Amino acid sequence: MDWLRALQACRERRTPCVLVTVAEVRGHAPREAGAKMVVAADDTWGSVGGGNLEEVAVRRARALLADAAGSPVVERLSLTDRAPVEHGVQCCGGEVTLLLEPVGVAPAVAVFGLGHVGLEIALLLSRHDLELHLVDSRADQLSEERLAPVLAGPADVRVHQVPVLPELVVAELPRGCHVLVLTHDHAEDLAILDALLRSDLPASVGLIGSGAKWARFRAKLADLGHPAAVVDRVRTPIGDRTALPSKTPPAIAVAVVAELLTMLGDPARPARAPM
Repeated sequence: MDWLRALQACRERRTPCVLVTVAEVRGHAPREAGAKMVVAADDTWGSVGGGNLEEVAVRRARALLADAAGSPVVERLSLTDRAPVEHGVQCCGGEVTLLLEPVGVAPAVAVFGLGHVGLEIALLLSRHDLELHLVDSRADQLSEERLAPVLAGPADVRVHQVPVLPELVVAELPRGCHVLVLTHDHAEDLAILDALLRSDLPASVGLIGSGAKWARFRAKLADLGHPAAVVDRVRTPIGDRTALPSKTPPAIAVAVVAELLTMLGDPARPARAPM
């Protein structure tokens, strides 16, 4: 597998990696400027020249992977028999500059329910670099024509059209996914919440609806065997609408997405307590 396909495969598998590029060559070196290699925790693809040069690059890349806040770094290595080495002498006579760029895992968001509000939320989220799962039991809500503006954005959009039991999609979501539940059917909402609360996959669970709806849902979730501490994982209502009181779908979507993007930018940010 070449480096480009490896990079795409890492993205699809949600595997963090580092892209190593020969940024500059002075004198003689095993590879020319532009040569690339992808380094994951347990594998590599491509090559930047082998020997000490490549071993140093791999070890430095894996150190970056171990640092959650790792930023791109530049490494300059001299390829002479006088240069200090750890993994064997390379005496090509030149100097190589490497650029190491960590490629993290994109945040994942799932939207259950693509009605008026759900579609507006999906449209706003699709403008960000994230993995976006769209789930609905109604085929017409997920038509190619209706989703065309969403699919045109930079987000990696995954469409799940499930005529019955949309809650089964929960098992297909990536670990750490942020989930919003706003289907057209309160029975679907409840079934999806039940599945989410039985799973350790989601990073957060948000539910649209009124205080009265949530009071009924709390009681039903308790009847289904969920302890109060587990039910408290649900964030409702979603979106801080105190500064944006309009109830139009676009306004609700702005409030919801603003709150969610804040959470994505600061994973340690505590969710608001349910109402």
